[in-house]
Amino acid sequence: MKETYFITGISTDVGKTIASAILVEALEADYWKPIQAGELENTDTHKVQSLVSNATSKFHKSAFDLLTPMSPHAAAEIDDLKISLEKIIRPKTKNNLIIEGAGGLLVPLNKKDTILDLIHSKDKVIVVSRHYLGSINHTLMTIELLKQKKIKVFGIIFSGDENISSETIIEQMSGVSILGRIEEEPYFDANVVKEYAEQFIEKLR
Repeated sequence: MKETYFITGISTDVGKTIASAILVEALEADYWKPIQAGELENTDTHKVQSLVSNATSKFHKSAFDLLTPMSPHAAAEIDDLKISLEKIIRPKTKNNLIIEGAGGLLVPLNKKDTILDLIHSKDKVIVVSRHYLGSINHTLMTIELLKQKKIKVFGIIFSGDENISSETIIEQMSGVSILGRIEEEPYFDANVVKEYAEQFIEKLR
């Protein structure tokens, strides 16, 4: 059975796009970024597509392409648009699907909805965490919020340098499996992503 994986982060710039590219390559899955804010000439979809080398994956158009690199609700106001959940329709595919969120779970889309409202109960949610002062709290709060909404967390991916103490306490207190780590590489290209995909594939099944 094909699955949908929703990739969320504990904050912005924690490595969701690289993680998404690795998972797309590992599963030869389709990719979809529901809302892109800013960098329209080099969107996250463009970035993932440039890092994926398999011939199966398809890259679906975002529901909203916003001009300004800001929270979606604010970027939409600048563009004189209103984001509504009814307009964010998941692409139809017979393949596994990787969905990349924007920022963290409570990033607002409008005056009432957040990224969290884009997640379906059957999605396999993967939390991307990166170590910084306060990241334990942000990681555990992200996982707790998902649990409160009866959404199962499939696993955690750590991005960047290792911190054994932080990772151990996060795993122990959350009860969520660690799927692996994406190191602080000097660069990422299709070959590096493919190497990581081979490491992650067994954990994703």
